[in-house]
Amino acid sequence: MKISNILLAVAVAAITAIGLEAQNAVTPYSRIAYGILNDNLTGIQRSMGGVGIAMQNGRQINVVNPASYSQVDSLTFLWDVGTHLSFNWSQENGKRGRTIGGGLDYLTGEFRIARGLGGAFGLVPYSSVGYTFGGKIDNGKETRVGSGGLSELFVGFGYEPVKGLSIGANVSYLFGTITNETQIATASTSQFQRVTEVRDWNIKVGLQYGVNVTPKDRLVLGFTYQPKKYYHGHAWGTYYDIANDTKADTVGFCPLKGNYEQAAGYGAGLSYTRDNRLTLEADFLYQQWSKAKYRAITGYEADDMTFDDRWKASFGISYTPDPRGNYLNRMTYRIGGFYNHDYINVRDNNVRDYGIGLGFSFPALGGKTLVNLGFEWRHRYSAPVLYIKEDILNITLSVNFNELWFWKNKIR
Repeated sequence: MKISNILLAVAVAAITAIGLEAQNAVTPYSRIAYGILNDNLTGIQRSMGGVGIAMQNGRQINVVNPASYSQVDSLTFLWDVGTHLSFNWSQENGKRGRTIGGGLDYLTGEFRIARGLGGAFGLVPYSSVGYTFGGKIDNGKETRVGSGGLSELFVGFGYEPVKGLSIGANVSYLFGTITNETQIATASTSQFQRVTEVRDWNIKVGLQYGVNVTPKDRLVLGFTYQPKKYYHGHAWGTYYDIANDTKADTVGFCPLKGNYEQAAGYGAGLSYTRDNRLTLEADFLYQQWSKAKYRAITGYEADDMTFDDRWKASFGISYTPDPRGNYLNRMTYRIGGFYNHDYINVRDNNVRDYGIGLGFSFPALGGKTLVNLGFEWRHRYSAPVLYIKEDILNITLSVNFNELWFWKNKIR
């Protein structure tokens, strides 16, 4: 076995082990609605601030815009698997906290079907929920715990009907369960548990138009659209008497259809590539969450369940000094940043975050496979009233397998 294959096997084993043992990152802001939205980003894209709407690269999988699948290299089958480790430092009313989490993020594949037609498939995160916090109340203590999230199992296609113009779509099965619990301990202990269970389909469409300004300079304009739609599944709340280990009552059981909606989303991006070495991209994403329905199960809960329109601006730079040079020159270096005005609203205060990313791609010896290491710092807060301030460091590790599966050797 080649040394490069051994190194790849070790990397995959490490990714799998981390993914199985780690927990989701914790943030109290994920208590609202569907939690923190993840935007289907790969490790490479997170290192570039979360761009991808105008990204075209035949050797990288870009789930953000399915139109990009049309550009897949004709001789390869691509796999991309990624994980992350997260460190969260929070501060509220002078009190400080620290949590550690992480997990297996995604698994995707991409392949060529015919000239100008590519396909992709995989499992990617849609949203994540994870938190534990509490405090003292009159004659007792209140504790809040949340877990779960939503994932998408998708297949996608990208097609280039005319030179330079690509269209594509991802069709996915959206699934997951989100659990939010509130426990009150006084003379007796009671608990309220809210469960949101999603079993649904989803779709995203994309368009890209690329033009070679000169033989070495290329511009790509990209667009994405995700329609507004009702989720399918059920939501309900349950009261428990912990002291007597009994279920007291189930309330608010209802179908998601007609009561819970996904917001319409629009994205636009522009990228510039110079000699397949330097890439610059800027993206803008807008989602109309203020017009999406979300039914509160209890009156207390209704105070928190209002949404804001979400918008996110991202930019990123990728640079490979010399694809045919020595090892350091064949490495790819990335940097980027973003600002996110989130959909989460806490008692008329919008949650926002901004951050920067830095990443490196290490080529495997004797092949085109890349091992990607990335670092992302983000600062999350609420405004105009600051409830909780968070500083988060995400360390991402992904492997982009790129092997010549479709090369036919000549028989001599």
